[in-house]
Amino acid sequence: MPRISEAHREERRRHVLVCAWRCFARDGFHVTSMDDVIAETGMSASGVYRYISGKDELIEAAGLEAAAMFRTVFERLLAADEPPRPAELVAALAAELGRGPNSDLSRIAIQAWAEALRNPAVNTNARAFHLELRGQLGRLVRRWQESGELPPGADPDAIGLALATLLPGLLVAHHVLGGIPVDALVTGLRALAGSSST
Repeated sequence: MPRISEAHREERRRHVLVCAWRCFARDGFHVTSMDDVIAETGMSASGVYRYISGKDELIEAAGLEAAAMFRTVFERLLAADEPPRPAELVAALAAELGRGPNSDLSRIAIQAWAEALRNPAVNTNARAFHLELRGQLGRLVRRWQESGELPPGADPDAIGLALATLLPGLLVAHHVLGGIPVDALVTGLRALAGSSST
């Protein structure tokens, strides 16, 4: 039997993963069975298990892929010559959630946060992603300070924490509530920021 090249192996594994993500986005981690994933791939069971060890591996990989999607979004925003203003950032994130395959991945992200409550590997990955996201947002806040968008005395890490914590709420609102009026959200955030209470 001819040996499978590494590139072919990776391509077939990716096919299995993408099929699993479609099933997870549609039916959730725990309703989706391995038989569902196998049927989605169009491969034999032995063919699928040649590339993955089982459902736990698929769930962990799905969470990592969702995190990678958001990482790419924020890297793109940080790389822009002029980063979006705070209100534009919220609008950009809300728009990103509804785009093609990213919509499925953002549905998976919600499930991954819930799965982190019971699955140590997913928990570790979720924690690492949250810390990384806070760092990315902190760098974005510093650019806002340099451009005069935010006062120089504002704490970038605290604002990064606030924005990173807002992300799960945006996901839930998009997928469960059918979205939220971004202008109203930004107005509310500005009112909170201008509050004199501590």
